[in-house]
Amino acid sequence: MDEAAKKFVLRMIPYGLYVLGAKHGEEIGLATVNWVTQASFSPPLVVIGVKADSTTHELLESSKKFALSMLKSGQKDIAYTFFKHLPPENGKVGGCAYSLAGNGAPTLDDAAGYVAGDIVEVIKRGDHSIFVGEVTEAQLHGEAEVLTLKEIGANYGG
Repeated sequence: MDEAAKKFVLRMIPYGLYVLGAKHGEEIGLATVNWVTQASFSPPLVVIGVKADSTTHELLESSKKFALSMLKSGQKDIAYTFFKHLPPENGKVGGCAYSLAGNGAPTLDDAAGYVAGDIVEVIKRGDHSIFVGEVTEAQLHGEAEVLTLKEIGANYGG
């Protein structure tokens, strides 16, 4: 396989940026992710690629609950905040206010909105696992364009 072509073509897939939240016990994880898509209307399913060695991966596996906050165009700083695991401090994580969805998973208050629900399947392959989540809750805080990798001038893929 032509590795350069593979990398280039896979990076042609447009990606939004989202903050994935999970909570198990008192531990909270919020992580910026971009490998996300809706996979079914009925039931409503989303598919999320999560780095296998991340704290959020561990919390998703333990809790079987997720929340996916939709970042708005212009929220580059928030996206960069959650590239690494940060513990909650004074009711915020990385300086960002959060709330808990009905299922107990954390969502960002400043996001355009979120979906939350139950993890119904995990597929472990390679350096990322695929989490299939059934959406049981949705909240819209205001219409907005979603922040994209292209907007922040970054690549993750290939």
